[in-house]
Amino acid sequence: MPENQRRPITDSDREELRALGAESRWIESDGRRLHVLDYGGDARPLLVLPGITSPAITWDFIVAPLRDRVRPLVMDLRGRGFSEAGGEYAAADFAADAAAAVDQLGLERPLVLGHSLGARIAAALAARGDVELGKTICVDPPLCGPGRGGYPTPRESFEAQLDGGYAGTTADEVAAAYPLWPRTELLLRARWVGTCERDAVLATYDRFAEEGFLETWAAVPTPAALIRGGNSPVVTEEGMAEAREANPGAEYAVVPDAGHMIPWDNTEGFNTVLDDALKTELAAGGDGS
Repeated sequence: MPENQRRPITDSDREELRALGAESRWIESDGRRLHVLDYGGDARPLLVLPGITSPAITWDFIVAPLRDRVRPLVMDLRGRGFSEAGGEYAAADFAADAAAAVDQLGLERPLVLGHSLGARIAAALAARGDVELGKTICVDPPLCGPGRGGYPTPRESFEAQLDGGYAGTTADEVAAAYPLWPRTELLLRARWVGTCERDAVLATYDRFAEEGFLETWAAVPTPAALIRGGNSPVVTEEGMAEAREANPGAEYAVVPDAGHMIPWDNTEGFNTVLDDALKTELAAGGDGS
């Protein structure tokens, strides 16, 4: 396999998605066909934007239990999972993809939840203001950028994880990097990280040092929330203080005993904080309490 090529999608992959009870939906953005995993229902839409090497299926353990309150839709970002690669990988490009999902899937005032790269995308989507959104929830967004240094995890670490995925990594190998994760999620990542295209991941990674976040966060309208992991090197206590200063009207919360990969590191703690963030918006919108 060429080193920049992700592994091909298989019938086994398709069957694994079907077993979730969610529907594969397709949109077009920037000339590319992009995949959205739609859990259905009549509740308020929740558009989930994953991180740099997290295909949509890796969020099932978080969003499936939310189906009684929201209609989760999880995007395969361009170059990940079932979505086509190519084009540019700036936050604005991903935000345009997310806006296309809102428009083409007819999502009415969706809540938006983004983690890591997805948090940067969520903020860019909300700040651009061309689609009507509900609450924007940003989970541990990389605060790096010009004058702030690069992302704490080295580029070589992502390359090694991709190499492992293309070669057929194991849950035990994944656990070496993510020791706090549940076994089921280690197995899932081992199966799916290889569907992330190398060029897409590395081009995205390079943008972390080129694009700032706090300027975008300052332009995100409320209701909005920023959640950090208590042990995260990506959003430190100092970084959280800067975020508060940039957007004082937003809500802020910390998940204890979690690093950057908060939902996986401390699932119960994350679910508690997420429940609070959703509850206030759903109650305000008349969709639940």
